[in-house]
Amino acid sequence: MTTIKASLTTWPVVRVLRDRNAGLYLSSVVVSGFGTSALWLVSGVWVKDLTNSDGLAALCMLAMWLPTLAGPLLGTLADRGRRKPLLIGVNVLLGACLLTLVSVDAPGDLWLLYAVLFVYGAAGVVHDAAESALVATAVDSSLLGDFNGLRMTATEGMKLLAPLAGAGLYAAYGGASVVLLDAATFVLATGLYALLRVREEKPAPPAGSRRKRTAEGARHLWAHPVLRPLVLAGGATMLCAGVNGAMVYAVVDDLGHSPAYAGVLYAVQGAGSVAVGLLSGTALRRLGERRFAAYGVALLAVAVALRAVPSDPLALVCGAAIGAGLPAVLIAALTSVQRETSGPLLGRVTATANTLVYTPNVVGLATGAALVELVGHRLVLVALGGALLVTAALLRPPSVGVRPPPADVSPSSRA
Repeated sequence: MTTIKASLTTWPVVRVLRDRNAGLYLSSVVVSGFGTSALWLVSGVWVKDLTNSDGLAALCMLAMWLPTLAGPLLGTLADRGRRKPLLIGVNVLLGACLLTLVSVDAPGDLWLLYAVLFVYGAAGVVHDAAESALVATAVDSSLLGDFNGLRMTATEGMKLLAPLAGAGLYAAYGGASVVLLDAATFVLATGLYALLRVREEKPAPPAGSRRKRTAEGARHLWAHPVLRPLVLAGGATMLCAGVNGAMVYAVVDDLGHSPAYAGVLYAVQGAGSVAVGLLSGTALRRLGERRFAAYGVALLAVAVALRAVPSDPLALVCGAAIGAGLPAVLIAALTSVQRETSGPLLGRVTATANTLVYTPNVVGLATGAALVELVGHRLVLVALGGALLVTAALLRPPSVGVRPPPADVSPSSRA
């Protein structure tokens, strides 16, 4: 019994959860993620109810995703000052902006909804960059993989629960009630960030032009032999994942189910992501970032290709495998960015990496929507499986050599 207790105490996931700062970070992810996931679903339903337009409803997602294109520029904000006050300020700003939406009750008010969703997306880019940079200073480097895995688990867990809760709240009390819920989660997240115990030194005044500072994140990623292949593989994987996501209703139709069955597939996929998040830290230590990412992409490739077979049991297995395989390259890339980048540059590098990794997903969704009508989903899924296998093969470990140190590392840069 004593041995089991000692093993649990030294298990990295338990060590992360017992760390005060890590626990507060993860709690804020759960709280704000719940509100964001609820609003993500309800905003489209809200617009659909007001206008009966699928196109206008889809613009909600576009408004939230569009600011990621400006990730390199927005990321500079995360490097201009202390990250903890910035996170608190972003949460207060979002909570205040959301309160303006309680007056939306007619099609003529939708401009305000789109504007707030755009600000929501832009603030999210800054928030993610600042949070990643602050986490890298507050969490032990050896536990970053475990932390990022738990963060993925928390995020995916909220995606399973929050949309249902948001839909129920919307059906009972309308869109304003979901807005108030999301605003409340930001208030609570603000309190959690205020409780963090981190020591940050004020960054040095920015040097060079704004264009030069913005480009530094991209230059660092491109020049770094560890980060470049992971970020490029992440972008390629998310492009394929977007195309695959557009096939889901065709897959459901091929199985002979109603469109609502897609919810079952998404739930199984989310369960797979939750599971891999708990195991990612150990896998990263044993395999290294590139092997872990490659194995995850390879699993994703097989699962995507097998979705072309119309079988209910196989569809469920493939859904879980997709959920387990897809996050691997995302966790590996983020953890490597945090480990291989110095503090003063980390906000810009994180935001640039997120732009390069997640923007292709939007392109993939649009491409998949066109291909499923022109070609049919089975051929597309098999082709995607082949493309993902190539991506996994290109993630072979680098030649043995000296690993380059992070740029501009100094004792004060990790304070």
